[in-house]
Amino acid sequence: MIAHISLSVSDYQRAKKFYTKALKPLKYKQTMEFGEAAGFEEGGNTSFWITRTKKHSPTHVAFEAKNKRQVNAFYKEALSAGARDNGKPGYRTEYWPGYYAAFVYDMDGHNIEAVYFDHEKIKK
Repeated sequence: MIAHISLSVSDYQRAKKFYTKALKPLKYKQTMEFGEAAGFEEGGNTSFWITRTKKHSPTHVAFEAKNKRQVNAFYKEALSAGARDNGKPGYRTEYWPGYYAAFVYDMDGHNIEAVYFDHEKIKK
C-alpha cells in the first residue's frame, strides 16, 4: 500500500489554494504544514503532500510497511539493488511519535520511503 506521495510545486501558496479546493469533493483536507510543505488527509491518513521547490524535483513515494523489520529489510535490499542512502531506518518523531522509516534515492533520483506507523510507541 502506498502510504503517501509528495509533489514538488513552484508556487506554494497557489498550489495549496488549488489542492485545498480541488480535493475537497474527494473529502481531503489540509491537516499538516511544515514550512512550505502541506499535507492533505482523507480517511485518517495524511497521504498527499505538496512541497515548494526551487526547481522541479523527483517524486517522493512512501510505501507502508507492516513492521520495523520490513522497513529495515527494504532499506538493506534497496541499497544492495543500487539505491543511494537518504535516511537510515529509525524513528522520525518530528513527523509523528511512532513514525519509523527509511529513505533511499532510486537510480533516477526519486525519493523512495518505507514507513511503519508504530502505534505502540505512542502508548509509552
